[in-house]
Amino acid sequence: MSRKLTVSIDAMGSDAGPSMVVSALARALPRHPTVNYILHGDEAELTKLLGRRKAKLASRLTIRHAPRAVKMEDKPSLALRRGRDTSMWRSIVSVKDGEADVAVSAGNTGALMAMSMYHLGVLDGISRPAIACLMPSRLGQCVFLDVGANVECDARQLVDFAVMGEAFARAVLGLERPTVGILNIGEEEVKGNNEVRDAAHTLRNANLPIEFYGFVEGNDITNHTVDVVVTDGFTGNVAIKTAEGAAKLIATYLRGALKRSFTARLGAFLASGALKSLRSRLNPSAANGGIFLGLNGLVVKSHGGSDAFGFASAIDMAIDMAEGDVISRIRADQAGINAGREPDNA
Repeated sequence: MSRKLTVSIDAMGSDAGPSMVVSALARALPRHPTVNYILHGDEAELTKLLGRRKAKLASRLTIRHAPRAVKMEDKPSLALRRGRDTSMWRSIVSVKDGEADVAVSAGNTGALMAMSMYHLGVLDGISRPAIACLMPSRLGQCVFLDVGANVECDARQLVDFAVMGEAFARAVLGLERPTVGILNIGEEEVKGNNEVRDAAHTLRNANLPIEFYGFVEGNDITNHTVDVVVTDGFTGNVAIKTAEGAAKLIATYLRGALKRSFTARLGAFLASGALKSLRSRLNPSAANGGIFLGLNGLVVKSHGGSDAFGFASAIDMAIDMAEGDVISRIRADQAGINAGREPDNA
């Protein structure tokens, strides 16, 4: 790049408001000393929140006034028609116009996807974009997609998700040859519907830097049986929210057990280091950020209810995506898939 990497941020989209976004930015700035930022939102409010920091950050931070924000209850079609003066719209336009490399928002997911597709378009050969995330696993993290963009998927879309997921795993996780599995109700080839079986057939015969494992089940996600788990958006969204709920439930049970008696509290004190590590691994905010894959530009979606720690993690993810040149990797691998497809399936 001829200029420094730049992150465009929707400062008004979070449930917690721009104060949380500014706090997250304060966390991210020292971690990425060469990255610039564009904050889109109410200029007066953002200037006040930044306070004395604004003068110190003048060379790395630009505020762009956007008088309105997309509401969480807004329908995507309405946001698309009336959203030109919103912070979300303008954060994506910065990527479209080439002044930023990636956009980050904690706003309305449907509106963000609609605006992203409208401004950036879909990569050639990709049928539909997908939302990918990192799931905690026994060996660290695995890539999981789709987690909500496409409720129903055909075989071609599942194959596209596999291509996008493995490109993401190579770029961000540094894996030379990621293993890929399709989520199913069993590992046997005869299990599942026609769509997952047809997608598996295509991936087994594709000449790509993918090691296709086959079908995986729900417990294989946390076991890290594969590096990339592919599924439709309905199943993926249910799975990720179930996992987040389970993590919170375990943390609640653990806190209750450790406060039950003096002996338990003493044990908790002696094991405080191990418990702190466990709490960190169970914290959903540590892997916050859903990545929109398959677009002609990079967009990262943070949880709407995220705290500053989680939003800073989403900024970290956005920077990793931009530095990893994920779009070029997807283009190259998708060309290989399309070359091997029969015309009837194209």
